[in-house]
Amino acid sequence: MKKDFYWAILKRVASSILVLLLLITFIFLLIRLAPGNPTQKYLSPQLSPQLAESVTRSFGLDKPIYVQYSSFVLNLFSGDFGISYNYRQPVFTVIKDYFLFTLIFSSISFIIQLLLGYLLAKYSFRKHGKSIDRYLSKLSIILFSVPTFVIGLILVYIFSVKLDVLPTSGIKSIYHDDLNSIEKLTDFFIHLVLPMITLSLAGIAVFYKYLRDNFDSVKSSSFILNLRANGFTKNEIFKKHLLPNSIQPLISIAGIEFGILLGGALLTEVIFSLPGMGRLTVTAILNRDFPLVIACTFIAGLMMVLSNLAADLIKIKMDKRYLKELIN
Repeated sequence: MKKDFYWAILKRVASSILVLLLLITFIFLLIRLAPGNPTQKYLSPQLSPQLAESVTRSFGLDKPIYVQYSSFVLNLFSGDFGISYNYRQPVFTVIKDYFLFTLIFSSISFIIQLLLGYLLAKYSFRKHGKSIDRYLSKLSIILFSVPTFVIGLILVYIFSVKLDVLPTSGIKSIYHDDLNSIEKLTDFFIHLVLPMITLSLAGIAVFYKYLRDNFDSVKSSSFILNLRANGFTKNEIFKKHLLPNSIQPLISIAGIEFGILLGGALLTEVIFSLPGMGRLTVTAILNRDFPLVIACTFIAGLMMVLSNLAADLIKIKMDKRYLKELIN
């Protein structure tokens, strides 16, 4: 059993490494084929052509693309993604603070999505066939279908423009440093209310819909009918049998969702000007900051891989039969 487990994990890790390598290779080629030159922001018509060549050489952009790529791959295995063109610092030094914010922000959002998705699905299941059950199902489809940026803009218009009760952007006020500890936490909370709602609504709808449908699917299974016939109560059947069997298919979806969140909630962070990985990635793309774009992409891909690997481990723990699927 242990041998099969380690072999399955080894296969998944090897395939994940290959996917990451293909991902950053694609991004490496794509950003270099895209129009625009990162050296142009440092130049002006008054400066000499010799200076332009010097700047291009300092970025290593004077070499053929295959030489740039081979050098990039060699540095990659030593953990060196290069120096950010825009910040003039190692890219991981730049990413560190941005990733910390995204990690905290995304983790809180993920917990909210799971918790509210489960509570709403459970409530809707107990009200099966009633109006509230139908309304919640329709609402979940609408929330999932509406783009994130539309939800964010609607919330800003209502609560910031019309009602003027919540800030439109940032994570703190200009007078934040003059506040005491409790007031600072309150200030952070007020600024993050709209971004958190914007980021969480679609995820809540996804978890609700999947879990609610799984409840109905498992409920009609023969073993559930057999448990009822043997006198088990509804509460016992729900907690010990229906819920575990309904959650298991949802774990893979949760792994993907958490990976996306950790990779950078791009639209939400841009709309609300949050200092996270999503906004940093957009800024790096606009500035043609090649090393930073590749590093941000790598981090996003790595988070997706790790979250999916964690989901696989949880599924194996819950059901040993899933290990055979991974091996095959």
